[in-house]
Amino acid sequence: MNIGEAAKASGVTAKMIRHYESIGLLPAARRSDAGYRMYGDQDVRVLQFIHRSRALGFSLEQIANLLALWQDKARASADVRRLARQHIDELDRKIAELESMKRTLASLADSCHGDGRSDCPILDDLAAHG
Repeated sequence: MNIGEAAKASGVTAKMIRHYESIGLLPAARRSDAGYRMYGDQDVRVLQFIHRSRALGFSLEQIANLLALWQDKARASADVRRLARQHIDELDRKIAELESMKRTLASLADSCHGDGRSDCPILDDLAAHG
């Protein structure tokens, strides 16, 4: 299939397919006599794997590691679980940071009169920490 068909089948845009090839996540596509990229079912499975991994927030480096584990039938599932647990820990840290930012912003918004006055505690705080 061509790149458009592979994109449709995998849920990954053609631009991202080219990017994943350029960084080595996806092997370089075979080329037709006319020079067009050609993809097979296995390429689509790899793209679907990448797409799902991205949806779960894995970084490209983590996805490369997961792909290597997926393709290594002799690997231990403990290796995969370790990567997943590390990612969960990262997500927990990010969630805590986002919750802290939300509390701070909510407090600032609550302290703002939201009327016609020009004084604004939100802008004052942003300027003070700039």
